[in-house]
Amino acid sequence: MDMPQVVGRDGEATQIILRLESSGSVRDVDVGGSIVRWRIFGSGSPLVLLHGGHGSWLHWVRNVSALSKLHCVLVPDMPGFNDSDDLCSSPQHSDPLAGLVAALHGAIESLIGSETPFDLVGFSFGGLVAARLASGTPTVRRLALIGPAGHGTARRQVTPLVDWRAAQTPATRREALRQNLYSFMLHSRDGDDELALTVHERSCVRARFRSKALSRAGGLEFLLNRVEAPVLLLWGENDVTAHPERVAELLRNGRSHREWCLVSGAGHWVQYESANRVNDLLLSWFKPAG
Repeated sequence: MDMPQVVGRDGEATQIILRLESSGSVRDVDVGGSIVRWRIFGSGSPLVLLHGGHGSWLHWVRNVSALSKLHCVLVPDMPGFNDSDDLCSSPQHSDPLAGLVAALHGAIESLIGSETPFDLVGFSFGGLVAARLASGTPTVRRLALIGPAGHGTARRQVTPLVDWRAAQTPATRREALRQNLYSFMLHSRDGDDELALTVHERSCVRARFRSKALSRAGGLEFLLNRVEAPVLLLWGENDVTAHPERVAELLRNGRSHREWCLVSGAGHWVQYESANRVNDLLLSWFKPAG
């Protein structure tokens, strides 16, 4: 397993984030009165990356630079997360994913045009969102789902999460989030990775959209059966949100245009923990035709 970049202090982690952000551009897209903020990197065929629940564009902090060497990488804060607005529609909507997906679809059309084919990756809750988006968008050329939510089968998480919102001080909140990071997101507990913790803290505290119930409710298999594009399913072998081999066979369902793989030694946030391996897999999967 390629080890995560270990950063000793929050200030150094902040500098890494600022350098990455400054290497691209920021675009704010108004969709129905709500602003969706996008970071855009590189040039080439469009590749959209969707982050997980309690997440932000920084879930891809160790992937953007590699992927943008061959692609125009478009990374949003989804509506209700980080720098993007909440949706204007009622949160009591009977289909809460509908507004989220519609906003993303509208923003993508605004950025690249309605007829331009694009590739799509979703992580965790973003995997469920990506499947929903791809199921109704014929311009999605190829799809990759990383540790996707919505499979509706048993998880294997054994360590309960700490309620970081109940913390009384910033220090105790950060410590609670540190515990959750290593019990849920990352498998390796070697070192003290302040970059991962800084990303996790920034993302969690600014997430307003409540994704947990949607992630647990299922529906991913149904959505994928409406996707005609080739699909790559990818997990860290120690992902606590699923029994990956069982879910992979369920979702692949004998379809020749669906592939799956496990990344050894990694947990749920596999594209961070084993960034080099995942970057190589994605670059190969999304290689332009011809």
